[in-house]
Amino acid sequence: MPYIREQAQLALAEASAAVLVVDGQTGPTESDREIATWLRQQSVPVVLAVNKCESVDQGLVQAAQFWELGLGEPYPVSGIHGSGTGELLDVLVEYLPETVAEADLEAIKVAIVGRPNVGKSSLLNAFVGETRAIVSPISGTTRDAIDMQVTYGDQVYRLVDTAGIRKKKSVEYGPEFFGINRAFKAIRRADVVLLVIDALDGVTEQDQKLAGRIEEDGRACVIVVNKWDAVEKDSYTIYDFDHQIKARLNFLDWAKRIYVSAKTGQRVPKILELVDQAVAQHRRRVSTSVVNEVLEDAAKWHSPPTTRQGRQGRIYYAPRSPCGPRRLPCSSTILSC
Repeated sequence: MPYIREQAQLALAEASAAVLVVDGQTGPTESDREIATWLRQQSVPVVLAVNKCESVDQGLVQAAQFWELGLGEPYPVSGIHGSGTGELLDVLVEYLPETVAEADLEAIKVAIVGRPNVGKSSLLNAFVGETRAIVSPISGTTRDAIDMQVTYGDQVYRLVDTAGIRKKKSVEYGPEFFGINRAFKAIRRADVVLLVIDALDGVTEQDQKLAGRIEEDGRACVIVVNKWDAVEKDSYTIYDFDHQIKARLNFLDWAKRIYVSAKTGQRVPKILELVDQAVAQHRRRVSTSVVNEVLEDAAKWHSPPTTRQGRQGRIYYAPRSPCGPRRLPCSSTILSC
């Protein structure tokens, strides 16, 4: 509860208005009264929305119960049917500031993914420089993807902290299920994915599955080994761990690796430098002539296979065909026997 109150306080500090949503079918509860008392002590204006008021006539009666909260007029709404939301927005828009045109800066989208308790939220807080995501030893604290915009140098980054992804058989249908689905969506819409690995646990089977998901979606990737400060080290520790990553994540051998500590901030800023490099390579487009040169060299090292009749295949050319604006370039090889 203290963590949630702290996050709510940070949100109110940035908000122009707050909407308190209550249940019209159950009526005012002790929790509603406690939250209302706390909100009255804040400087931000509050609009009271009484949800689950599906009937117009009955909704007015349901909403009238909430005058006792002392937050002004309660507005009956129905989240399912959308009734009453227009009136609520009309009131809310009065508190919103006028929009100011800003220069369009293309932000690099960075998704932070990994198993539960590997330090994803701590890493987001280290990037931002303040506590913007709840950090707790309790597994599953982060239930939804949290976006945060950060400027480093002249570049803008949109960081997305995702829910910890456990094995599919361990996930029950509910908040965790939807949180993991949003994490997968964050991977697909990201320019770069930070795969966070716990240095104390090493590369697990679940880490391998997540890495495979990143590779299948065609995303750029940076492997971040967190909690490096908690590892007992000698002259060979980093080389042994590096060998473990190469062996178990061999299909991501092209991804840069970095060893950090989100808790102390050790080497955290360097992650964004690797993100810039990964984005540059991911957006790079290779010409058809270069593809054919590589194919010609490959054919010299390893000749095409032969048929049962002894006829050897011949590779003529490999035209480049882009797989989309944010996909790695692919090519189609024309082969004949």
